[in-house]
Amino acid sequence: MALKIGVIGTGAIGREHIKRITNTLSGGEIVAVTDVNQESAKQSVEQYGLNATVFPDDATLIAEGNVDAVFVTSWGPAHEGSVLKAIEAGKYVFCEKPLATTAEGCMRIVEAEMKHGKKLVQVGFMRRYDSGYVQLKEAIDNNFIGEPLMLHCAHRNPTVGEAYSTDMAISDTLIHEIDVLHWLVNDDYKSVQVLFPKKNKYAHQGLRDPQMVILETETGIIINVEISVNCQYGYDIQCEVVGEEGIVKLPEVASITHRKKATLGANILMDWKDRFIDAYDVELQHFMDSIRDNGEPNGPTAWDGYIAQVTADACLKAQESGQKEDVVLKEQPDFYKNSLKTASV
Repeated sequence: MALKIGVIGTGAIGREHIKRITNTLSGGEIVAVTDVNQESAKQSVEQYGLNATVFPDDATLIAEGNVDAVFVTSWGPAHEGSVLKAIEAGKYVFCEKPLATTAEGCMRIVEAEMKHGKKLVQVGFMRRYDSGYVQLKEAIDNNFIGEPLMLHCAHRNPTVGEAYSTDMAISDTLIHEIDVLHWLVNDDYKSVQVLFPKKNKYAHQGLRDPQMVILETETGIIINVEISVNCQYGYDIQCEVVGEEGIVKLPEVASITHRKKATLGANILMDWKDRFIDAYDVELQHFMDSIRDNGEPNGPTAWDGYIAQVTADACLKAQESGQKEDVVLKEQPDFYKNSLKTASV
């Protein structure tokens, strides 16, 4: 029987997920939608020919929508409230990042889920489902290069809009690296530092770009992540893991090579949606399959959402202070232990 899904938030990512569930994936059915913009919710039903009810708000959708699972794809500050309502109602939750906009909010969700006594929440960190990152994870877990010592990473966008601010390089951009790198090396962060190189001439006034973030883990792994959101040439995600006995690197996106006008080249993507479209498909299919097969989601947990937010908060503090800042995490509850080993596919 198909998992009955209610979608809270029918903007760009909400509609993308509705499209996936309806046209591409198996095991799920959209039966309820809501959005603060009711017209958007109605349009999503019409656009995809859904047999779904439009509800006035998240509370009524969760209470009256006859749903098994809720997709929270609304504005970030609204996530916490919707997730808490769903947990209270015993509904499964797939929540796009952030789980909550504060570490305290994430912890309230963690505590609510533990009180419920069963894992209900999965956070939308899709990088873990990208085939390249999965291969890196397998290589590290199989000790292919010995213990990881350093990671060199980059997150580059061709351009960003005027609304993109310096802090968003952490909260909207680096947040994906924060989660996936923690998952790759299975090691908590100890400290962070943010450096600002010479400013890119293409960065709009008020935006400090690029940035270099240095993270140190509890066991001493040093990770540097370049964030460059005006690189012009394309959308480019890089990750290289330096181990005791070798190096593994994220593969380049598959592309034909061309020989033309005395040049040997390959295409580079310009849009993040194209880069991770397959990962989104695998992620949502895994969410539905895990509930069907195991009775609970088996991907990034509410605790992972908490780790990401605490680390992001430390990075934001480091942006302001220019100093190394500690990442102070609460002790991981037994309820969430071993989750890192079960999130890959």
